Amino acid sequence: MRASDAERERVAETLREAVAEGRLDLEEFEQRLEATYRARTHGELEPIVRDLPAPGTTVTPAGTAPARTGTGSAVRWADRIGKPATSGGAFAFWGGFRRHGKWTVGRKFTAFAFWGGGEIDLREADFEDREVVIRCFAVMGGMHVTLPPDLHAEVRGIGIMGGFGESTKNEGVVSPDAPRVRITGFALMGGVGVERKHSKAEEQRLKEAERARERELDGERARGRLEKGGGGGGDGR
Repeated sequence: MRASDAERERVAETLREAVAEGRLDLEEFEQRLEATYRARTHGELEPIVRDLPAPGTTVTPAGTAPARTGTGSAVRWADRIGKPATSGGAFAFWGGFRRHGKWTVGRKFTAFAFWGGGEIDLREADFEDREVVIRCFAVMGGMHVTLPPDLHAEVRGIGIMGGFGESTKNEGVVSPDAPRVRITGFALMGGVGVERKHSKAEEQRLKEAERARERELDGERARGRLEKGGGGGGDGR
């Protein structure tokens, strides 16, 4: 069975967690990471993490554990749903509010900003329910909602002398087990913007993966030059 890019990334993330937990040294990590990006089938991927448990555990095989996309963490979406809500709303008047990092979105979350602003970041958040409604009301103010690329989201708001909408930049492939978030409300002489964006940890992981691919290509080009240089030599007489 041919392996996908996403499956190679999951294995690479397991290796990074193993280094952080002290299960692999840096030399072995680099060797396994290179083998991961060279792998073309499941049969080549599976032995790379066969002797490693799932991150944070000691017994569960990690070879095929789905990753938490957009966060750089090996936590499944299912593990982020059904938590007790830590916040059901936010308010800003001549000021601002911020919900970001590790927090749990309530089943219904209402945010209001009057002559102020607010930030709602769901990239590291947990969810009280699989269906979540976020209501944003901005009056002469603004709000910014940041979503992970693989989250189900429906944006339906009204802008009156203002704007309410979602940017199409950095759109990702929606995960089938991700929660569904409906963003509604209105902006009066203000704005509510919704953007899909990777977390800093995920951006770093993607950069590492790109660097590993570049090293692999450099190695292949070097081997090709050596083969060409030594292929037509003879004994020089």
